[in-house]
Amino acid sequence: MVELPSERVGFSLRENLKGFMAPFARFALTYKTPEECPEHTVPYLNREQLKALGYYPNSVERSLSGMRIWHLFLLIKGTIFYCSMLYAVSESLEDIVELGRDLAFIIATFFIYFKVVFFLLYADDVDELIDGLEECYRSERKGSAAAGVRSAKRLHYLIIVGMQIIWMVSMVVFIVLLISTPIWTQQDLPFHAAYPYHLHDPSRHPRTHILIYISQCFDILYFLMWLTFTECMSVSIYSQLTAALSVLCVELRHLQQFCDGDEDLMRWEIHRLVRFHQKIISLIDRSNEIFHGPLIMQMIVNFLLVSLSVFEAMMARHDPKVAGEFIVLMLMALGHLSMWTKFGDMMSQESLDVAEAAYEAYDANVGTKRIYWNIRFIIMRAQTPLIMRATPFPIFNMANYKAILNQCYGILTLLLNTLD
Repeated sequence: MVELPSERVGFSLRENLKGFMAPFARFALTYKTPEECPEHTVPYLNREQLKALGYYPNSVERSLSGMRIWHLFLLIKGTIFYCSMLYAVSESLEDIVELGRDLAFIIATFFIYFKVVFFLLYADDVDELIDGLEECYRSERKGSAAAGVRSAKRLHYLIIVGMQIIWMVSMVVFIVLLISTPIWTQQDLPFHAAYPYHLHDPSRHPRTHILIYISQCFDILYFLMWLTFTECMSVSIYSQLTAALSVLCVELRHLQQFCDGDEDLMRWEIHRLVRFHQKIISLIDRSNEIFHGPLIMQMIVNFLLVSLSVFEAMMARHDPKVAGEFIVLMLMALGHLSMWTKFGDMMSQESLDVAEAAYEAYDANVGTKRIYWNIRFIIMRAQTPLIMRATPFPIFNMANYKAILNQCYGILTLLLNTLD
């Protein structure tokens, strides 16, 4: 039975740690045991990780007084952190490298702040998607297709969770670089920030400077790790829809074998598969609707971050430490954008494969006209690929990803030529 968000009413450190580590523990078990099939979808497990981190403000979590105070604290802390970075821009206007660095991190921080507010407003809608995916995850039937379905689920789980582990390790390296920046550079704080009365100045206010440093370390560690898992959950929603399409293809290809000439069973099964296909289409449309703002924002933010980080790395090429930091930022921005575009491509391709699988389910010697009409209906729907898109921006696919890279390169060339 699917555990709905409303069923979670307790809080304990042990349960939170268990929920946070569950995907990784399940990953090792699934990898070692070929017949093992994960109990829940990846988005479901990512949601549990976000709850364990303490910021998944759906209606149930907000109903807990302690969690409401914690959510408010994080929102206020994020606001102060972002405003202190904006306030510090005026100090970097005469140094183009420092200005670019400030702008790059202001853009990245704005994206985090945007996601914090987004989940504050739309966490219940995301729950709707995750619970819908859990229903799809359990909709297939036992039979000749069962082995293929389990294999598709297992492969999807291993790929997605493995990718999330790599992404998390990369983020940890980046966090260590940021927190240790004052140690190997002349910078006083991990992020260039300014406060009224020069509270950030270590020569004037050493104690408040230490408090600000500790505060920034907390913000960096918490919000970047939280962002990692929100992005993992968001992209895994689309990847789980791709996996559902794969399951649909497997079941369609085994339809004739499963029914074995039984027209009544075949009629019932094809009706179920039509509804399953419709459920997937509805979830994709709903996902695009809910994530419309974040999809637009991440397209803009990644475009700006790649352009700025490459430019700053070129400007600071004589300082390997600073240049290395921007190169890491660039690689993470590129990896983030390529991850979304690749999964957008995979979902579109898998949606087209449904038509081919439905054609394989056709057998002129078995079935009635009503059954044939339902098969044709699936084929007709599958002619139009399902896409990840936020209007008016282009589709998230590798072709548009390459176009973005070309634009970034053009902007970089223009900036360098202007400076020269």
